[in-house]
Amino acid sequence: MEPSKIADTLNKEFPGEVIAVKEFRGQTGVTLKKDKILEIAGWLASTPELRFDYLRDVCGVDYRKIKTPRFEVVYNLYSMAHRHTIRLNVQVPDKEPIQSVVSVWKTADWHERECFDMYGIVFEGHPDLRRILMPEDWDGHPLRKDYPTAGPEGEEWGGFKEVLKKSEDFKKFGWYNKK
Repeated sequence: MEPSKIADTLNKEFPGEVIAVKEFRGQTGVTLKKDKILEIAGWLASTPELRFDYLRDVCGVDYRKIKTPRFEVVYNLYSMAHRHTIRLNVQVPDKEPIQSVVSVWKTADWHERECFDMYGIVFEGHPDLRRILMPEDWDGHPLRKDYPTAGPEGEEWGGFKEVLKKSEDFKKFGWYNKK
């Protein structure tokens, strides 16, 4: 099925949830409100003529000072059975959670954790929402547009010295030390 037809079908099935449909370079993106994302995801995965059984990716976007709401969560979906694809852009206001889609696609587990870790977007109902890339004691979310590029003068992350020590310890195992 053509992506534009999938977008039309989605709009008919969930009236009022589709904000916009954009086509660019052969890709179709459907911008949605956030409140029914779990229901929409379940419908896209279970409807026989669509059968989006593969979640390729989930990522976040920060539109600080450019657009409201501030964040979007982007879902790239693919149907292995029908070989069609669609992109869902879900608008998420700052400090508001969005429903987790892990119950629909298990692979969303780590993608949502990364989105949480990097942007601070909270996925309600996620089975294990904790940091995945940054240390547990890290302050802030590095991919937010308001994240400082340099820390306060004279301060450093508490685990920094430990990382430096491990780096020195591991150098003795490196290929670059062999002559």
